[in-house]
Amino acid sequence: MSFVCKEWIRRFAVGALAIVITIPAGLMAQSDHVVSPADLQRQAAALTQTRQQNIGKVRSFLSSPTAEQTMQKAHIDSGQVKAAIPNLSDDELAQLAARADKAQRDFAAGYLNTRDIALIILGVVVIILIIVIAS
Repeated sequence: MSFVCKEWIRRFAVGALAIVITIPAGLMAQSDHVVSPADLQRQAAALTQTRQQNIGKVRSFLSSPTAEQTMQKAHIDSGQVKAAIPNLSDDELAQLAARADKAQRDFAAGYLNTRDIALIILGVVVIILIIVIAS
């Protein structure tokens, strides 16, 4: 290779290196994320809040005097059932919370009597225990 060609390659390499070094790293990195970190944090916080609300709804439902009496008559440890609630998945919690809300609304509206609500409570307790035992 001739001296001129080597010199030209050397100058080109130095020039390219100078350009790469002077460009800020932020311009070379991908700065347009599909979802921003702040959005991800807000979404995670919303999911956590929803999960806590669902846990509260199911615990509240199972803490009612009717639920306590029903579990006691069925020889089910209410503490064990309530302790198992956080072990449920988000989907399972959402379904149980929706059923508990509906049962409480129907009971308050007079659509359900005490026997019906007791059966629903036992159903919810059995579902929780099966899910926890299976996992």
